[in-house]
Amino acid sequence: MSAILAVAPRAPASPISQARLDDITRRLAETAEAYDRSAVFPQANFDILAEEGLVGLTVSPELGGGGAGLVESLRVLGAVAKGEPSTALILFMTYGYHANPTRAQAWPAHIYQRLAREAVAGGGLIGGLRVEPELGTPVRGGLPKTVARRTAQGWAITGSKIYSTGSTGLNWFSVWAKTDEPEPRVGNFLVAAGSPGVTIEPAWDHLGMRATVSHEVVFEDSPTPLDHAVDIRPPADWAPKPGETSQALWNGLAISTIYDAIARAARDWLRDYLKARTPSNLGASLATLPRVQEKFGEIEALLQVNRALIDSAAAAADAGHGPGAIEANNIKHVVTGNAIKAVEIGLELTGNPGISRKNPLERHYRDVLCSRIHSPQSDTILVAAGRAAFGL
Repeated sequence: MSAILAVAPRAPASPISQARLDDITRRLAETAEAYDRSAVFPQANFDILAEEGLVGLTVSPELGGGGAGLVESLRVLGAVAKGEPSTALILFMTYGYHANPTRAQAWPAHIYQRLAREAVAGGGLIGGLRVEPELGTPVRGGLPKTVARRTAQGWAITGSKIYSTGSTGLNWFSVWAKTDEPEPRVGNFLVAAGSPGVTIEPAWDHLGMRATVSHEVVFEDSPTPLDHAVDIRPPADWAPKPGETSQALWNGLAISTIYDAIARAARDWLRDYLKARTPSNLGASLATLPRVQEKFGEIEALLQVNRALIDSAAAAADAGHGPGAIEANNIKHVVTGNAIKAVEIGLELTGNPGISRKNPLERHYRDVLCSRIHSPQSDTILVAAGRAAFGL
């Protein structure tokens, strides 16, 4: 078993009404198909979230934010993802940066506070750029090829990052790079979007989650001030330490929530479709058939398990004793698998209409399949769980 999350409990923010969250879901769903087809950054959705005061939800109240813990943050992410999941995936990165209880301590205070206040004002979107063409994801080890070269003015960043979620709409890039020192340090360098030498190559043309605009971002001697090396360390210092599970827990539960919400959107459409569809040879709706009821009940059971896993872990985390990294990643593995299975059952029940682009079930299926690509992936999760169970 992995270590229990050791962070101070967070006082719960005032809960956002479910009616308000449902309205956000409805508004975002109205343009979800258009964003899927155009594959552009969903700026109008972030305008809505800014108007609702939700971009700074996880920022500390001392800096004007909502101070939300995991329970409330996941409620919002779920509502956003049920309407338009690419928006939720981009938002989750900014939430994660401010939800980390050590962020303000590790970063230069004036820089962190600047980003926090920007988020409270409805901007300050930040994304972690870590994956590279040569290295792949750093979760599996290795040094990045991207280099931060020391200059008289600060740092100059050179390298290429792929799968850069939110690329064209972010305000800040947190670039995973190594220094050009004789003994390189590795870590995060903040680069403002639009800085000299930054080019975004339109490489993202994927099956689903198309509005994440996860393009390739290329840096060519892109300058950033000296103090924007917000967290750089010797490579060995990045190895996980006992009790350091807050980021794994946040990532695991947020990814789980987003893809569970996609399955719930699919479930809601499917329920309405099955109740309305009345074949002439049946003389009643498909929802009256025992076989359809059985399969729909299977969807309900899968989503119930998802909700129980996510809610219990989030509540425990907010109380200061959430699950460790292995358990958090196990939840991600189970929840995302259940979400995919739930939407697949919907396709079984609908036949051709389910894969027609005029119906949202086809889009939900493409989107939910993307849950498999998020680090850590299932092989890594299950090997870690197996080793822990064997005491290795």
